[in-house]
Amino acid sequence: MSDMETLYQQKMNRYFTAMRNGKPDMVPIRPFAAEVTAVHAGMTCQDVTQDYNLAFEAMLKCCRDFDWDATVPNMVYVWTGLVQSAALNYYAMPGVQIPPTTGFQYIEPPENRANMREEDYDELIEDPTAFLADRWLPRVTHTIQGPGEPNTFANNITLLSGMAAMKNYFNAYGPHISRLRSETGTPCAIAGILKSPFDILADKLRGYRALCMDMFTKPEKVTAACEALTPHLLYVAKRTSDPAKQLPVALWLHRGCVPFLSPSQFEKFFWPPLKHIICELWKDGIQTLFYAEGTWNPNLKYIKELPEQSIIYHVDRGDIFEVHREVGHKFCLSGGIPNDLLAFGTPEDIREHVKKVIHGVAGDGGYICDASAIMQDDTKIENLRTMCEAVREFGQY
Repeated sequence: MSDMETLYQQKMNRYFTAMRNGKPDMVPIRPFAAEVTAVHAGMTCQDVTQDYNLAFEAMLKCCRDFDWDATVPNMVYVWTGLVQSAALNYYAMPGVQIPPTTGFQYIEPPENRANMREEDYDELIEDPTAFLADRWLPRVTHTIQGPGEPNTFANNITLLSGMAAMKNYFNAYGPHISRLRSETGTPCAIAGILKSPFDILADKLRGYRALCMDMFTKPEKVTAACEALTPHLLYVAKRTSDPAKQLPVALWLHRGCVPFLSPSQFEKFFWPPLKHIICELWKDGIQTLFYAEGTWNPNLKYIKELPEQSIIYHVDRGDIFEVHREVGHKFCLSGGIPNDLLAFGTPEDIREHVKKVIHGVAGDGGYICDASAIMQDDTKIENLRTMCEAVREFGQY
């Protein structure tokens, strides 16, 4: 066995043990590092967004230079080539619509031009796949025609080039993950695709503001739409998950946190279909990385309902020490190192906070160190390095 393969196995065992809420040899480091990789590699946001090979190289450099136990192969997940080939209209790209030093942006449409109209609920509920192909896709592109509209050359080229771009992009990940393993000994941190049914409605279909009104004016339609999306999202999560069932399916949560939803709205619309998906995945031995963006501590009573070890609970703006007291006995925790501290604090601030978090939540294992949220280009490299060094200093068992 090569030295890199030995290192890979050590890190994979460390990461897996912690995710199952156990105590490995030391606290794992698993940074979700996006545009910060470009900063470290001397690139811009435009570089790593418009050329995914540069994004891959930036991540490889970070894995060589920092002692990471696992990472996402490319957290700058939007590639300009795919966006432009598919003529998508809901992204703003660095160096195109926005400055080259700004990370890509998601553009939420105005309420009167939502990608799903108020009158579309029944069509979505009856057949979500048909709705996405017939209604949603023509609305989120500049050139794809809907049913009954005349075919065009631009329509055909967009479909062909979009499919080719997606195939090329996703097929590039396998060789890149192999390079992470063979050249740096670093495991891939996640596998699988999952979103909350409510977040699909809020992010990509109705938009958040329109959905807020729908919860009051047509609550039964919102509930039925979430239920209709649930089996499709569960199917995709299972089909894209890790066959070895070592890596978790990643679930980035957007609209369920305080103050987006009231407790009664969360309990009625957001939680039931998501809980069902997570429980069904765990029945097959598939963990979910519950990436709780924003403040989720008021919802911890619902998180407690999930089966033991079924999730890795990632803490963003919540109080990680309260999370540890409430659910740390059931689930591995990750995160808890504030992004504003990594951006504006000093190395000593970082060192002391890492020490505090490790001593407060990692004593019995079940903790993975990471920033509170995805690290973009405002993270100071010196602070990132200090975070990693402090974990090795204070995180030995």
